[in-house]
Amino acid sequence: MAGWLTVRAAAAVATLAVLSAVVFWATEVLPGDAVGTTSGPNATDAERAAIRISLGLDRPAHERYVDWIGDVARGDLGTSLTGRGVGEIIADRLGASLSVLVPAAVLILVLAGALGVTAGLRVGGRLDRGLNATTLGLVGSSDFLLATGLLVVFTAWWPVLPAVALVPAGDQLWQHPDLVALPALALALGGFGATMRLLRASVAQTAATGFAEFARLNGVRGPRYLWTVVSNAAAPALHGLAIMLAGLLGGSVVVETLFNVPGIGYELTRAVAERDIPLIQGLSMTLGAATLAILLAGDLLAALLDRHRAHSPAGIR
Repeated sequence: MAGWLTVRAAAAVATLAVLSAVVFWATEVLPGDAVGTTSGPNATDAERAAIRISLGLDRPAHERYVDWIGDVARGDLGTSLTGRGVGEIIADRLGASLSVLVPAAVLILVLAGALGVTAGLRVGGRLDRGLNATTLGLVGSSDFLLATGLLVVFTAWWPVLPAVALVPAGDQLWQHPDLVALPALALALGGFGATMRLLRASVAQTAATGFAEFARLNGVRGPRYLWTVVSNAAAPALHGLAIMLAGLLGGSVVVETLFNVPGIGYELTRAVAERDIPLIQGLSMTLGAATLAILLAGDLLAALLDRHRAHSPAGIR
């Protein structure tokens, strides 16, 4: 297990290194640059040149990349063009993002877990067919389309929720459930379809195995049979849940921007619009590292469950 974990961690670090090069290259080819944003439209050529030198943009790209990745490795994500540290901005925005991400993840876990297990135990039934059709539509819909649909329903047709998250000064977003409801529901719908289908497939596959049939033939019913199936389907299902949680980070960029949630995703969109390159790079690396950490945690938990099951009598508990 230690060797496996070392290999997986090394792969995650290598992936993050490749991501850093991709992020740096992508910010290099963005139209416009930080000089134009900082100097303004009326600046002279001499003023623009001075700003370019002060920002270090007169140096070759490979030198700037080496310096930047060295700072990142030491935990320094750089300084935004606003003068604030990127790490400080992330800390300020993290609470708002978690206020939306956590309820969305809980909704997905509860609904996808319950419905996925039920459909997997009754493959081909009316509920299974209905859920397959519904989730297929959700999987084929973008986060932007789902969020826009919710906006139309709950702010125009049935105006019971606010369209944007306008947090009162001095308050935190989590203190206002009405502001969290729509963005969290939009994120949950975006991740529910794929997660439920993965859980349903895992449970159905487990229920069709020989040991599950043996349990049924021996009169195992009710909660005991449910535990037998679910416990053995948990390891592969964890991979799906980890992918879902990682996917929520990407979906949050769209949802936070659309609903004006003052989180990390919204800040990334603003940074791209204002060509705040240090902030774009720092936020992108943070989101990438968080995604890899979630996937690694999912793989580790799944491996531990497989190991536990392998040491249990007859492979089950």
